[in-house]
Amino acid sequence: MGYFYIFGTVCFTVYGQLILKWKIDQYGSLPDAWLDKFIFLLQLLLNPWILSGFFAAFLAALSWMAAMTKFDISYAYPFMSLSFVLVFILSAFLFGEPVSMQKVIGFALIVLGIIVMR
Repeated sequence: MGYFYIFGTVCFTVYGQLILKWKIDQYGSLPDAWLDKFIFLLQLLLNPWILSGFFAAFLAALSWMAAMTKFDISYAYPFMSLSFVLVFILSAFLFGEPVSMQKVIGFALIVLGIIVMR
C-alpha cells in the first residue's frame, strides 16, 4: 500500500503541473501593470481547471503524508523524481515542448538514480 501512496503523490503532482501549464498557456503571458497582473491572476485562480490543479496538489500532499508513514524519507523521496520524468515526457507530447539530447540524458540519469537508490 505504501507504493500506492507514492504513486498517488507523483500522479497528482504531474496532473497539477500539466493542468496549470495548459490553462496558463491559454490565458497568455503575465501583464506588466500591477492591477492587470492582479486581475489576470484572479481570473486564473477562479478557473475550475486551475482549482482542480490546486486540489490535486492538496491530494498529493495527503498521499505524501501517508507514504511517510510507510517509508523512510530517504527511500521514498527519490521516487518523487518520477514526476520530473513524467512531466518531461507528457509536456513533449501534449504541448510540443522541445526534446533535446541533454534533456534525454538528464531523464536517463534520473531513472538510473531511482534504480540505484532502490
